[in-house]
Amino acid sequence: MSASLASIHSEQASLVLECRATGAPLWRHLGARVDPAGLAALADTRTAASFSLDGDVPLATVPPAGLGWFGPAAVALRRAGRALMPVFGAAAVEQHEGAIIVRLADVAEGLALEQRFTLAPGGAILCDAVLTNAGTQAVGVDWLASALLPLSSASDRIVSWRGRHNAELVEVVEPMPQQVWQREGRRGLTGHGGAPGLVVLEAGADHAQGTVLALQLAWSGDARLSVERDDEGAWVLSAGAALLPGEVTLEPGESYAAPQAILALSTQGRNGAMAQHHAAVRARLSWPGGAMRPRPVHLNSWEACYFDHDADRIAALAEAAAGVGIERFILDDGWFRARNDDTAGLGDWTADPVKYPDGLRPLADRVVAMGMEFGLWVEPEMVNPDSDLYRAHPDWALPGREHPTARGQLVLDLRRAEVRDYLFGALDALLRDLPISYLKWDHNRDLAPAGGAAQVAGTYALLARLRAAHPAVEIESCAGGGGRSDAGIAAYTHRFWTSDNIDAVSRVQIQRGFLAFLPPEVMGSHIGASPAHATGRGQAMGFRAAVAMPGHFGVELDPRALSDADLAELAGWIAFHKEWRGLLHGGSVWLGEGADGLVWQAQGSDDEFLLFALRSAPAQDRRPQPLRLPFLAEAGACQVELLRIAGGEGGHAAHRPALWDGGAQTFSGSWLAHAGLPLPPLKAESAAIFHVQVAS
Repeated sequence: MSASLASIHSEQASLVLECRATGAPLWRHLGARVDPAGLAALADTRTAASFSLDGDVPLATVPPAGLGWFGPAAVALRRAGRALMPVFGAAAVEQHEGAIIVRLADVAEGLALEQRFTLAPGGAILCDAVLTNAGTQAVGVDWLASALLPLSSASDRIVSWRGRHNAELVEVVEPMPQQVWQREGRRGLTGHGGAPGLVVLEAGADHAQGTVLALQLAWSGDARLSVERDDEGAWVLSAGAALLPGEVTLEPGESYAAPQAILALSTQGRNGAMAQHHAAVRARLSWPGGAMRPRPVHLNSWEACYFDHDADRIAALAEAAAGVGIERFILDDGWFRARNDDTAGLGDWTADPVKYPDGLRPLADRVVAMGMEFGLWVEPEMVNPDSDLYRAHPDWALPGREHPTARGQLVLDLRRAEVRDYLFGALDALLRDLPISYLKWDHNRDLAPAGGAAQVAGTYALLARLRAAHPAVEIESCAGGGGRSDAGIAAYTHRFWTSDNIDAVSRVQIQRGFLAFLPPEVMGSHIGASPAHATGRGQAMGFRAAVAMPGHFGVELDPRALSDADLAELAGWIAFHKEWRGLLHGGSVWLGEGADGLVWQAQGSDDEFLLFALRSAPAQDRRPQPLRLPFLAEAGACQVELLRIAGGEGGHAAHRPALWDGGAQTFSGSWLAHAGLPLPPLKAESAAIFHVQVAS
């Protein structure tokens, strides 16, 4: 007997559900694109298993925990102190073009659940779940999975990321678990391990090839991702917000929506999954004017002066920035009242009368007159105990038995409307009074005590209100560097500060981790000072610039401290970035690894792109091996020009090969994919940058 099916298909993948007369639909396939026509019902393919209940309970979109499903739960609910075991027996499945809507009900318990699976631009699948209390008594929600998904039996490895401040996004590769693999955030925000997401690779998959599943939650709070192997030998992936005990209670008629899960299924390796995530995140971005404009080159004042502000010094810094081609000048921490270090002033958002006796207006006007945009650092979600705001409203900090500080600050309770109103008023006044086009929105501590999902919702609400009132203003998300970089807050912001560590060697892996889920045009990447403030290591200007080039490019140093030669080189790199940024932002990204520790990335379109070959550590081989670019296997003739070797030529007794002295060279796409691009020797901490044009 043929099954009744609902399915959605991208170019590479298929999601197939089997619809039943009652109960949630069953999972039949989630993976490479298939034709399910004529598929037999699942019941006709399964036999009885030893020591099982008489009724078969395969994986459904919402498995019935009380009827013999012993795997991970889709929902965990309470009422009047007892656990509920919902059985969603009434089901309606709607098939639309590129979407499946599942409506479930447990009439006896007064519950309704809607699940949506929607094909997003670029091929990702968006998973949504909304639970409604349709009964007459309150229901406590301990867990609602954004997605509960089957994984392929060919799954081989899990890729995830861990990290800390100044060492974000350390890639971790682990084998598939024999029991349970779990990653859970408990800090109140995403954390320095990056977006709440993971990548599952089938055997043989890598950046360029193979079947890959990648999931991220569009959420900026605590989250739980788990992969569990059941006794049938199957792996099940669950993902959702990690709720605090008792924090979500639904009164009759109320609903709770789990964070959206963005699911990429690729048969073209990790790069294919990455492309799907970039497209899905880009669809969430709300650019001023409705479209992204060329990303302005930044100078952020923090590492140039820290808290040491005075009006004349900052004006001179701005003049130096304009002189090298900077397009946006951001005044970082230290500008507001009593802010001479990190122990005072947060919450009092007015200019310090000692540092800026005439306020910020003269500086802002001067910056704009220089041809630059003016941006300002704020940390609205925080308050110092040493502030007028805290002295007036100590109860506005997140409540708890104790109030541990971090960086001398507490967290404001954004669950409270009066707190959000105050912050909106303070920021609105700044944006109305000054020609501010950009806010660097910081968040410099973990939440302890935590405010839960309601704190995240309050932050989103404040950002949405501010964006509505000032739609031309761009906002950067910063949280001790990259501590809140995720698709959830991407709906309200336009840039992420990737890490406070601007050491170029460290940034190579940090930025590659960032790109797994978020696109390069929102990746803040700066040329920092040498030696780097975070590590003490020094790198050549060219290497620092080459590593910063692919993202939203900027500068985090004092140009006045540079030698004339370094100043001229910095100006040259800024001009170089402006020339090529049209290829770097808004298009495709390909990542890969070469021989002998080399890594590479390409950014642009199928017809034209920039290629960065990066070497961080000294070469071990006497000669560089050709660099294979698998994504060009089907391309025609490719014209390749070596634009620059950043960081210095070659190494000891190494010279540029004659091939690259004669301008652009032509190779077939198949040659570059399978034989490889001949490379010049690269010393440690250097990069070769190529321009590639592909014949149509």
